[in-house]
Amino acid sequence: MFEQHVRGCRVSDDNDAWIKRWEEGNTGFHQEEINDHLISHWERIVPDRQSTVLVPLCGKSKDMLWLRNRGHRVVGAELSDLAARAFFLENDLVAEERQSGPFVVLSAGGIEIWVGDFFELTPQRVGKLDAWYDRAAVVALEPSVRQRYLAQLKLLLGSKAAGLMLTFDYPAEERNGPPFSVSFQDVEQVFGERFRLKLIDCVDLTEGNRWELSRVWKPVIELRS
Repeated sequence: MFEQHVRGCRVSDDNDAWIKRWEEGNTGFHQEEINDHLISHWERIVPDRQSTVLVPLCGKSKDMLWLRNRGHRVVGAELSDLAARAFFLENDLVAEERQSGPFVVLSAGGIEIWVGDFFELTPQRVGKLDAWYDRAAVVALEPSVRQRYLAQLKLLLGSKAAGLMLTFDYPAEERNGPPFSVSFQDVEQVFGERFRLKLIDCVDLTEGNRWELSRVWKPVIELRS
């Protein structure tokens, strides 16, 4: 897809629907390659390679491998058991399995995926986390759920946490999500109470976009406590 830089720039609350998407292979949101923006910006945002990184709604993203290979302990949260198990299988990792309350926890090689409802995770289970990476989480959430997402991040993250968030920004009246339109201004409105925000890039994805929208941007956002 042609990408041009520009100057400016609901998880649906139906869990069964998301599980069904994985079962039916309706996973256009999954990317087979490591995200370029993660590679370009992460080291500056989170220079400490010993930091533990939260990846909400992680699916089977290979970005977790990149983070692990950089030295991080990676804590993913995923609703779909199928997606979590596929991650380990497709990357030739033999996962250990244990039960922790309502979660099945799969782990191997410095990566653990907590299979269950992200909003039920607690620091008592995963500890306080140092950083987080959101490539496709906030855009999967109904707008009404964003405040709850912020509250969950506040619960799980340490006081000096930093994060990288990638969203989509398009005319909301042209399409019902997911993925939902989440502009930089939307992020400021919700997350600005807890984090200092910086728009570090905004990529124009309009040409050839699969939704045939009049405009699609991808804001790339740095967040710091």
